[in-house]
Amino acid sequence: MALPPIDDTIAAIATAHGTAAIGVVRVSGPSAIAIGTALFRPSGGADVATLAGGRFCVGWVVDDEPLDQGVLLVFRAPASATGQDVVEFQVHGGPAVLGAVLDAALRRGARPAGPGEFTLRGFLAGKLDLAQAESVQALVQARSEAARRHAGAGLAGALSKRIRSVQDHLTSAYAAVLAVLDYPEEGVEDEDLEPALGAALDELDALLATARAGKAAQRGATMALVGRPNAGKSSLLNALLGYERALVSDVPGTTRDYLEVPLELGRASVTAIDTAGLRATNDAIEGAGVALARNLAASADVVVAVIDGSVALIDDDRALVDELGGARTLWVAAKADAGCAWDADDLGVERIHRVSTIDGRGLAELRAALEAAVVGDAAASEAWLLGERHEAVVREAREAVQRARTAPDDLRGLDLETALRALAQVTGRGDVAEQTLSEVFARFCVGK
Repeated sequence: MALPPIDDTIAAIATAHGTAAIGVVRVSGPSAIAIGTALFRPSGGADVATLAGGRFCVGWVVDDEPLDQGVLLVFRAPASATGQDVVEFQVHGGPAVLGAVLDAALRRGARPAGPGEFTLRGFLAGKLDLAQAESVQALVQARSEAARRHAGAGLAGALSKRIRSVQDHLTSAYAAVLAVLDYPEEGVEDEDLEPALGAALDELDALLATARAGKAAQRGATMALVGRPNAGKSSLLNALLGYERALVSDVPGTTRDYLEVPLELGRASVTAIDTAGLRATNDAIEGAGVALARNLAASADVVVAVIDGSVALIDDDRALVDELGGARTLWVAAKADAGCAWDADDLGVERIHRVSTIDGRGLAELRAALEAAVVGDAAASEAWLLGERHEAVVREAREAVQRARTAPDDLRGLDLETALRALAQVTGRGDVAEQTLSEVFARFCVGK
């Protein structure tokens, strides 16, 4: 898919759909100032055509008739976000008002902007690299404080800086390999490349450790609460939320369908799913709920397996270990206020979290464990990889560097070139296909 033209003028509503106090219509391109001059009537005699960049004026948007009173902001090339002349109409945020202003701009020579086209123009103008551009989208979509903070760090260049550091190591090694291959008559001595390649691998491993957290920040993680009926799943969900959301009853099989609710865990945000109790049943509806619970547990990012800790274990409890065992499962012994009838060794797991929704014991520790399960090894890192595309190309680079450690000189150069090309796909600086750029910016909203 070819990139759109960048030498014409584009316009779009840059604020969310719906009714709001203020809405923005953004125009960028060579005709932006002319469109602003044609449509805006400043109060106090200001001249839009000569207004300096970074300034604004108050007045009316007029298209044969007054459309709305508002503010016009002017940004002059090349000091704008797109590198082009830009005007923004800030008007009242009703859909009819914004639609009328946009329509007036389009009839004066602008065309409708596609998804991410304003940010794409900024990238092509060198205002930001591809990692920073994708951080803009991540910032818009951030669902937690951690996601916001790391997307902001990406926009400020933290991820780009980490990638450049790896590229510096690899470029140094690549240059040393080429010097030996291209100028053998000069007697260039072989250089020990292990320090540079080892440093690059360490940094790539550190980046890959952030991939899970980055993907969770982009799409949101899911957490499924599973266990036998009356184990305490719904009560635990309510306690983690801090308010009553799930129906709690002593009658087994109360939860037949599943319940989804957003849950904030400090540095992570998850969709918590309360599922039907796992047991054999002749009730067709409850049986469908049990099957759905198993499917949800299989696809969840984190599983919280809840077992009543106040009564002796039964075979069905131990069977859960075979079904749900793994690094992504946290084992909870509920109803700790009523006593502890078994421990982790009895269940056959490494660790259990004893919690009580009556007196609150263990809840803070469980929340911290859930947060760690979602964020993983990314907690101490300033820069996170943003989604599956980043993970794929960084993993490709790592594999190429690993091959280069043991490859003969003639193939080592090819491996290092492969790694450098892969990393260029993160920042967009280097040999990057238009298809990559098209796929990245297609995920943006219109007006961004």
